Amino acid sequence: MALSTERQRELGDELFDALRSRRTLAPLSGRVDGIDIDDAYRISLHFLDRRIASGERVIGKKIGVTSKPVQDMLGVHQPDFGFLLDVMQVEDGSTVSLSKARLIQPRAEGEIAFVLSRDLQGPGVTEADVIAATDYVCACFEIVDSRIRDWKIRIEDTVADNASCGVFVLGHDRVSPRSLDLAAVTMQIQKNGEHAASGIGSAVQGHPAAAVAWLANTLGRYGIPFKAGEIILSGSLAPLLPASAGDRFDMQLQGIGSASITFTE
Repeated sequence: MALSTERQRELGDELFDALRSRRTLAPLSGRVDGIDIDDAYRISLHFLDRRIASGERVIGKKIGVTSKPVQDMLGVHQPDFGFLLDVMQVEDGSTVSLSKARLIQPRAEGEIAFVLSRDLQGPGVTEADVIAATDYVCACFEIVDSRIRDWKIRIEDTVADNASCGVFVLGHDRVSPRSLDLAAVTMQIQKNGEHAASGIGSAVQGHPAAAVAWLANTLGRYGIPFKAGEIILSGSLAPLLPASAGDRFDMQLQGIGSASITFTE
């Protein structure tokens, strides 16, 4: 049985308050009997409504937990999904204050971002539809974060927590997705000048555009479209990397470009 609307809203308020006060919560999945993914999505929508009411604006969507290395690391074996807000985006090469960005237990992901030239709405969206609707792709660092204590998450926790969104950086280079094989794109990440991770486009559901199609179709079931101009994050190509004050991350995506981010307290 689904949670009551009142209970969904209470849990969404808890997550909003945790974000604002930069603290963590005990896992919802361990203390809310009967919570399922539909409940989690409704909780996330109330969490989102609170952020929009505070002046933030939706600029895209994201899929996460798409690759096997990330699934194995987190113990979550299906993708999550959430919304990108304008306050989450920082400039390539920025130095980000963990406290000002309200980051609690951040981890860096390297991925391919899609920027759309036209609307898309599931069900029935294909990989080819995604490619045709994409203006350009670019390198992206997503800095995921969790309001759930010690990253002890199940799928219901991360969906409720807006797919563990933190902040993200888009590289300056823009490339047509029709000009290269995104599944074959390789990625290298350096942390503080040393090699930290490698990845390949096929790590996310076989092809990054297939992951984006899955997201379009999943959100389509809830009546949520992709809109022209939106940024869609397709998921990490490699295991997540813990981030702390003083860390710098640099990424190169073969044929696409680069991105970097540095952290201070």
